[in-house]
Amino acid sequence: MQTSPRTSPRRALPALVAAVLMAFPLSWAGGSPAQAAAAPGQPGDPNIKFIGRWDTTSSSTAYTPYWAGAYYRAGFTGRTVELKQRGTIDLWARIDNGPVKFYDDVKGTVNLTPAALSPGNHTLQVNYQVVAGSYKGDAVFQGLVLDSGATTFAPPAPARTVEFVGDSITVGTTSSQNARTAYGWLIGERLGVEHTQIAQGGACLVAAADGCVGLERQFTKLNPNAATPDWNFSRYRADAVVINLGTNDVGHGVSSAQFQSAYSSLLRKVRAAYPQAWIFALETFRGRYVPQTEAAVKAAVAGGDARVSFVDTTGWLGSGDLTDSVHPNDRGHRVIADRLAPVIAERIGS
Repeated sequence: MQTSPRTSPRRALPALVAAVLMAFPLSWAGGSPAQAAAAPGQPGDPNIKFIGRWDTTSSSTAYTPYWAGAYYRAGFTGRTVELKQRGTIDLWARIDNGPVKFYDDVKGTVNLTPAALSPGNHTLQVNYQVVAGSYKGDAVFQGLVLDSGATTFAPPAPARTVEFVGDSITVGTTSSQNARTAYGWLIGERLGVEHTQIAQGGACLVAAADGCVGLERQFTKLNPNAATPDWNFSRYRADAVVINLGTNDVGHGVSSAQFQSAYSSLLRKVRAAYPQAWIFALETFRGRYVPQTEAAVKAAVAGGDARVSFVDTTGWLGSGDLTDSVHPNDRGHRVIADRLAPVIAERIGS
């Protein structure tokens, strides 16, 4: 009587392991079972690139941007595209290299292509009105509606990112399109880089007891108005960071010593977040805390940080470049961009 050969336990073990792993994917490694990729155009679609600080973890169906100037880009096929908005918001959208279109107080399913596009590949960029002060729009992305059978693709992505840290001037307050017409956005578009505006209207460098948001503290946060959560700096890398802070601290009783100490602290936090970035510390356009800003930069350089510099902005803006005594108008922001863009480009090679 012939018997079947016996399988060696050593040879059987790999087969057993493979069978278990197929039945329970990733469970042996302490991970979670693989999840299906998001449908094209929906939150979680990897072909939608979210630039700036977005909350993409609190909800799988609604992504919320924080700070000013956050935007997203996507490539899509087909002839039409619609945007799903949870609540009323002002937004700007641009398809391909066409004009930027403003959508005022829209919600629900927003048709971005009332006239159908030509067949083929297209790109979309969208950013929202800054939610601040008396404006309480619902800047929440819930997905795109594409043609039947259409899909998304990753849009061309710039290799570099420049981050702008500041107050209402960096937000673009009183300019025609807020963040879009502020110097940070203009410089980013001119240099062909991604750009983020980590800015809040009315912000100080030093947090004040009367409620002034202090960016020395909040720079590391997802939300400018919340102590938690921390921002995950692995989400993107800044190649340059421009700091424009100090205009508002005078009105909140911040002493020179406090300001200089906080500025040094912010420089250290920026360096920890972006070890290779060039940091530009701007003289505020109203000339406030200039010696303290310069001193903080010199101390950083003396301490071994060779990639930080002070930018003298004396005389950059005239009375015709302001809407009031503080905020640049559209022309003023273009003037700043004309002056600052070459300074940044020289350091990062754009």
